[in-house]
Amino acid sequence: MKKIFIINGSQNFAHSGGKFNETVTNWTIEYLKSKNYEIKTTDIKQDFDLDEEVEKFVWADVVVYHTPVWWFQLPNLFKKYIDDVFTAGHNKGIYKSDGRTRTNPDINYGTGGQLHGRKYMLTTSWNAPAAAFTLPGEFFEETSVDDGVMFGFHKMNKFVGMEKLNGFHFHDVEKGATAENIVIFKENYTKHLAATFKTL
Repeated sequence: MKKIFIINGSQNFAHSGGKFNETVTNWTIEYLKSKNYEIKTTDIKQDFDLDEEVEKFVWADVVVYHTPVWWFQLPNLFKKYIDDVFTAGHNKGIYKSDGRTRTNPDINYGTGGQLHGRKYMLTTSWNAPAAAFTLPGEFFEETSVDDGVMFGFHKMNKFVGMEKLNGFHFHDVEKGATAENIVIFKENYTKHLAATFKTL
């Protein structure tokens, strides 16, 4: 699996300039290029052509998504990107149907995707500390990022046929983004990339 499509899902909004996810995107490109992967990228803040974006998903062996989390969801431009591109990909390689038949509509929902054989990896960035997801009595009620806020995102990718790779979640990015912690973020994330792509 040598063809990687990397999406920077950040945008400028209020006090957020999208710089952290741009940095993470560059770390990903830097690492994968050093390992001779073929790479295509999209920055959702820039103009793009829907058919070309569909072709990138069809071309890729692995899709890497980078996104901040705003108000416990994807940023609005990134959500619009997914809505528009996946819809444009109907019968063009992303999905054919919801997988059901009229003769037995209760079964096989979510099996009509056309991206089988592809994998995806998600990174998210949070103001929330990691402990908010794990400590009893804290905000996320001991529910992980993947089983909680990002549950629908993972189902979306499963719907079109892609298989989930272990993701990476950056926590306490606003208050904890010191120069020292940025170095630690990069070190830990690079180790994650090495371990993840070694198995492909």
